[in-house]
Amino acid sequence: GYKKRYPASLTKMMTLYILFEEIKKGSIKKTDLIYFSRNASNKQPSKLGIPSGGSISVDTAIKSLAIKSANDVATAVAEHISKTEVLFSNKMSVTAKKLGMQNTVFKNASGLPNSKQVTTPYDMVILGLRIKNDFPNEYYVFGLKSFSYNNKKYNSHNKLLFSYEGANGIKTGFTNASGFNVVTSIEKDNKHAIAVVMG
Repeated sequence: GYKKRYPASLTKMMTLYILFEEIKKGSIKKTDLIYFSRNASNKQPSKLGIPSGGSISVDTAIKSLAIKSANDVATAVAEHISKTEVLFSNKMSVTAKKLGMQNTVFKNASGLPNSKQVTTPYDMVILGLRIKNDFPNEYYVFGLKSFSYNNKKYNSHNKLLFSYEGANGIKTGFTNASGFNVVTSIEKDNKHAIAVVMG
């Protein structure tokens, strides 16, 4: 559980954690608009495909990150909160330490490949539990099977939501370097468990 791995899109769990924190503090509202810089709109897929200068609501951003795992949205959220993605990733790393994630370093908001961006399965369990405990009202988004934006329906990448009874999230990730990653949250008979498989 302590072997260092590349988080890939599991990174977006921390991006969402910080976004949920900002909403809780009242500095961001779900109806606020997030604008896309050229930098954000140029990110590699998976992406929502918003052009430079375009915008989406914070609510749509949350769903795009949790369900579609959109890389362009991750950068736009980072820039919205911290002006630059580099500054935001510093905030992510600081937040990780604060939560007790000892072996995690973030270098971007999406999980696009970066050899210095590392985590461990154990740290991801901590993050999964903290999202659920700290933001119980937001947590449902990880269990949604799809969302619609601009008359287009996007299905979750998380196949367990469709096949495993009691599964209610959280996040999948894949890059060539990381292999397949999944943080799974299961709720059954009033018990809650989180499992992490990486690589």
